[in-house]
Amino acid sequence: MCEERLHPLIDQAGGLLAAGRLRRRDFLRLATLLGLSAGAAAALAGGPRPAAAQALRPRRGGRLTLGGRVHALGDPHALAWLPPASLVHQVCEPLTRTGFDNITRPHLLSHWQVAPDLKTWDLFLRDDVTWRNGRRFTADDVVWNLRRILDPATGSSALGLMSGYMLEEKLQDGAVTRRLWDASAVEKAGDFHVRLNLKQPQLAVPEHLFHFTNVMLDPEEGGHFGIDSNGTGAFRLVEWQVGERAVLRAREGAGPRGALLDELAVIDLGDEPVAASGALVSGQVDGLVRCDYAVAETLAGRPGLTVHRTRTAATAMLQMKVDRPPFDDVRVRRAMRLAIDAAEVTRLALRGFGEPAEHHLVAPVHPGYAPLPPLARDPAAARALLAEAGHPEGIDITITCKNWPQWELDAVQVMAAQYAEAGIRCATEVLPPPRFWEVWDKAPLAFVEWAPRPLGFMLLDLTVRSGVPWNTTGFADPQIDALLQRAGAEVDIAARREVMRRIQIRMQEVGPMVQPSWLSVVTVMSDKVGGFRLHPATLLFAEDYFLKS
Repeated sequence: MCEERLHPLIDQAGGLLAAGRLRRRDFLRLATLLGLSAGAAAALAGGPRPAAAQALRPRRGGRLTLGGRVHALGDPHALAWLPPASLVHQVCEPLTRTGFDNITRPHLLSHWQVAPDLKTWDLFLRDDVTWRNGRRFTADDVVWNLRRILDPATGSSALGLMSGYMLEEKLQDGAVTRRLWDASAVEKAGDFHVRLNLKQPQLAVPEHLFHFTNVMLDPEEGGHFGIDSNGTGAFRLVEWQVGERAVLRAREGAGPRGALLDELAVIDLGDEPVAASGALVSGQVDGLVRCDYAVAETLAGRPGLTVHRTRTAATAMLQMKVDRPPFDDVRVRRAMRLAIDAAEVTRLALRGFGEPAEHHLVAPVHPGYAPLPPLARDPAAARALLAEAGHPEGIDITITCKNWPQWELDAVQVMAAQYAEAGIRCATEVLPPPRFWEVWDKAPLAFVEWAPRPLGFMLLDLTVRSGVPWNTTGFADPQIDALLQRAGAEVDIAARREVMRRIQIRMQEVGPMVQPSWLSVVTVMSDKVGGFRLHPATLLFAEDYFLKS
């Protein structure tokens, strides 16, 4: 957009900044969401423009080998978790990227413009992007991908973020169906120009476009992704052996958007921390995609290795299916929250790599977070609620969880011990991650990890908004749905904070989960690896990586 003509909402935000009602960091995030470049936003906020990157003259070539997990590939638009998505992103890219500083910038887009009412978004594509087969990347490709992502038949979790403003419900043959609210909801406005016409105003569209399912697949491949699939990214996939390894090779002829490495390999090391540590120390791998906290503790200070840590809004929560007893009773769900000490669970399970949560999915790092009085542990009150709900002798539950990362199992075991005092008798079903991700959305009570989202209402949109794919608990609350719609359209941070406060309180009262902790993510990398930074979502940006001489 023309940066001399400021969006009226940026003018409004500038007034809030000058009046001390908006922090500089929040102004930067808001101004960039509204289409201003990061440099111009920094200048408006009274700070220097970001410094230009220094010419590092990195070494080109070589093979970087990382330890991770290599699970079965599926439809990238419908993937349920990050490890396979991170490798897909090296081949097929999103339109935007939310960076290490939590600011969302154009990626396959050059820029965007948004109407003052936040209902019309004009997305302008870079005109220098080509698919690996040489075809230009155009608006037709974007329209096809966005319509496919928004088709409920695809099964994309992005519907949790986008359905409120892009879809409508229709009663057809006695069944409720969802479809685009208007035929022009996603329209081609030019060869390199796509327009989104929203049903409801929404501020976070650029951040939604970075959701890990929202990569641009080649329409000519019909949504298929596998070995040698076409893409716009710096790599092509040449090998994928489940449980063994995946290999990506640098794309030829990519020009300035190409990779510095010749190859990126991910070796499946399983879930045992000792295997990850041993592979790094022996030189079998050059780093880890992500590691257990025990690995970081063991290798901290070891010559030639660096521990990378990022504070995030990542979390894990105990999800209760509200259509199954005893969790269909709100008193039981509240008792489940009152019976645990979140600070103690965090201290024992996360070993200094996290902070307590408050059972409402909004993190202190989120813009708009509203501080609430602590929800103190009260086993006696939990027992009384259970008795009131018809369980005077307590209840028996089974928690389904996975054995990696180790902190999750540790947290479940700490919670189980605390629950005993409230008359909640716990059994555990511990599964390896591949098996867990087959049943996580079916178990009556599952401890599920969630990647961080940049805005406080986004994880709520994904998991508790009525009827969205990742609302696996069956929870529905019209009051929360309406408040989430308001939060997504509210530019004034102070006003949004009041909306979030109401959501947070309501979640503590009736919500379908127990959320003990926010967590930091960690990994360990050899010092010979250049260009690496640990992203809060643990996504890889491998086109930036190189091997030092």
